Amino acid sequence: MKQTERKHNALWFILVLALLFGMTYISINTGSIELSMKRLYQGLFVAYDADVATVWDLRFPRIIIAALGGAALSVSGVLFQACMKNPIADPGIIGVRGASFAAVLVAGLFPTLYFFTPMLAFAGGILACAMVYLLAFRNGLNPLRIILVGVAVNAVFSGLTQAFNSMTGGNLSGVASIANSNIAQKTWDDVYIITGYVLLGLVLAWISYHQCDLLSLSDQTARGLGVNVTLVRIWISLIAVVLASIATAEVGVVSFIGLIVPHVARLLVGSAHKVLIPFTMIGGAFLMLMADTLGRTIAAPYEIPASILLSIAGGPMLIILLRRSDKAYGV
Repeated sequence: MKQTERKHNALWFILVLALLFGMTYISINTGSIELSMKRLYQGLFVAYDADVATVWDLRFPRIIIAALGGAALSVSGVLFQACMKNPIADPGIIGVRGASFAAVLVAGLFPTLYFFTPMLAFAGGILACAMVYLLAFRNGLNPLRIILVGVAVNAVFSGLTQAFNSMTGGNLSGVASIANSNIAQKTWDDVYIITGYVLLGLVLAWISYHQCDLLSLSDQTARGLGVNVTLVRIWISLIAVVLASIATAEVGVVSFIGLIVPHVARLLVGSAHKVLIPFTMIGGAFLMLMADTLGRTIAAPYEIPASILLSIAGGPMLIILLRRSDKAYGV
């Protein structure tokens, strides 16, 4: 990478990090209790403050989960786009609805297994991913065939999730929060559950950046370099399913964030995954946190789930991307 490109990318990293920290502060102060930076610091590290303690217990878990969920879904989108050679691929194609259905079943039928929800959601995501790959396999894995089969499998699991939610009458809070993508009332227990899984997935994603770069090449070129394209595609897909499934188990099904953030990030810092993956992680955390914060304010005292706001913004964005996209990957 040239020195000018490094400086260019460094400036974008600094800007997005500043936006994330700024949005975190705004989110902390969104509500009936407002805290200055000085009072927040003193309440956290110097002396007990009842208002700071309230914000710590009620707002901080939600902020952390929104940021981690947004980062996981966005990086999952990057990995899926690399696998499909399609800059407008989305994690919803593979795994997410299967993970959502598994999480809903656990919340509705086995609430005592609450702490194992991410693991079981991952199992559901793997099941959906395996179904897609098995049904799409024909003399190898063709990205277009994977996308088409993924849409069909996604529709099946989406219907099963909505059917189960309807059968419970929507009166089970755990089921409703997942089905409706509601991250209100999250606790530190939820933070502990999601953090380890997401950090592991993000680390695996970053150390696999070279394989993602290879998948960006044509399959013939990659095979000429001695790469087993099918195995690499499966490996990257598994990491993407881990990230999407764990995020879905905590924040529900959130559309478009895994599409919009990677595409915009690619325009800003290029297609080299060594830089693209961490930049997308920060950008996804910012966008999800911003959507959740807006959802808490624009119709107060009522809340609009972040997933709804992202769908409203993501629909027009998808149309724009479709009009600008080409069949080649990375444009």
